[in-house]
Amino acid sequence: MKIYLALISAAALTLSACSQESAAPTASAPTAPAASDAAPAAVSSADTACQTVIEAGDDMKYNKTEINISKSCKEYTITLKHMGTMPKAAMGHDLVIAKSEDVDGVAKDGATAGAENDFIKAGDERIIANTKLIGGGEEATIKVDTGKFSAGNKYEFFCTFPGHLAMMRGTVNLVD
Repeated sequence: MKIYLALISAAALTLSACSQESAAPTASAPTAPAASDAAPAAVSSADTACQTVIEAGDDMKYNKTEINISKSCKEYTITLKHMGTMPKAAMGHDLVIAKSEDVDGVAKDGATAGAENDFIKAGDERIIANTKLIGGGEEATIKVDTGKFSAGNKYEFFCTFPGHLAMMRGTVNLVD
């Protein structure tokens, strides 16, 4: 009977951990700059058009299902933020970009490469860009050379952590 209760408790604990949503980050009140601080440089619309932030959490989901990259961007910056609390060994995430036809092969080869290689096969030329594997509270930024995209191909972003591909993937679109 004790074993049965222990198994039920473990299952309930596991299910409750899996269903928890990440807490929204708290915003801090803005502080006035000191008189000696220089005014921040203005951010041009071209700069904001050539970057995005993707969030992922312990629920194994990205907060976006597509990334739209303007053809005018020579380089596109993507910041991946892990909004969860679990460590990367248990619930790590990365963001990898490849042609749609290569996604399954990249993920399969990544699983074979193992956690010590961030689930990325060394020298995999099918990968256009990738972040390192991160855990809860961490973030990683990559700069994508948009010259690596070619018209007529379909591209996706996805997570190579084993078992995450089914829920963590989206499309990358080149737009005018």
